[in-house]
Amino acid sequence: MSQNGFDNGGISGVCKWAQLPDEVEFVLSVLERLAKRYGHRQALMGIEIINEPNTTTSWPMMNVTERYKAVDPELAEGTGPIAFDWLKDFYVTAYHRLRDADKGALPTDKAVVFHDGFDIEQWKDFMRGSDGRLAPEFENVVLDTHQYLMTAEMMGCPQTVEGYDDFVRNTYAPMIAEMSEYFPVIVGEWCLFNSVGCGVDTHGGQSVLNGEEGAQAETLTAEQKRSLYQGVAESQLAAWSKGSGFYYWNYKLLTDTMVGVAVTDAALHEKTADFDFFDYEADETKPVD
Repeated sequence: MSQNGFDNGGISGVCKWAQLPDEVEFVLSVLERLAKRYGHRQALMGIEIINEPNTTTSWPMMNVTERYKAVDPELAEGTGPIAFDWLKDFYVTAYHRLRDADKGALPTDKAVVFHDGFDIEQWKDFMRGSDGRLAPEFENVVLDTHQYLMTAEMMGCPQTVEGYDDFVRNTYAPMIAEMSEYFPVIVGEWCLFNSVGCGVDTHGGQSVLNGEEGAQAETLTAEQKRSLYQGVAESQLAAWSKGSGFYYWNYKLLTDTMVGVAVTDAALHEKTADFDFFDYEADETKPVD
């Protein structure tokens, strides 16, 4: 089962993992095994509990039931967001399972990382003691947030170079700085993707099956693109520097400005048929002319 219903997080269109105790326990057991196997590796920074849980904050924006329609409607019955109270309890349980000497035994020099569920300000009171500081039972805990310009667009950011710069500097940067007072903050995913570079409104970076397909003709000159991407890179890097680190998303996206690599994208995401590169009804192996 999936913790978000995305096409990269379990069964696409089905977000019921948190409702199923056996599924939750399985994740906890996997975390323990990962900690035992890799916990003492010098190269390990830490272990993140789960990736991108789809919470009550993100659910309306992500629109999973429409964006990722379930193949099995019966299986998808009951699909819904994860409540923050439940998620916080789960994170605490997962922390102790990772650290417990009889379970994961993850050393305290390795971080336990948790994702913000697309609402970073929800975590100001999390794991706090009576003095407002991190409670003594918790050590080396890191908050992971994923921030994209396409998400900013979904939040109302104008699709202009000036709009991106203003949003990053006046929303993302102070947000990272503020939350760094509570936890070390890492921006675990970010990139330069934006609708201006695509030449079309991508509806928050959705795949071509859900939004409009990318512009077939270039709408920006090479120099304009260079200026665009340099500008959004500089503003984002300045914002992320308010935290404790950042990781650039270097995998391919579902929508891309380069038509020439679309076949590779389709194969990676198992969407070859959706892009009509192969005539599956006539011959499953014969490329379309």
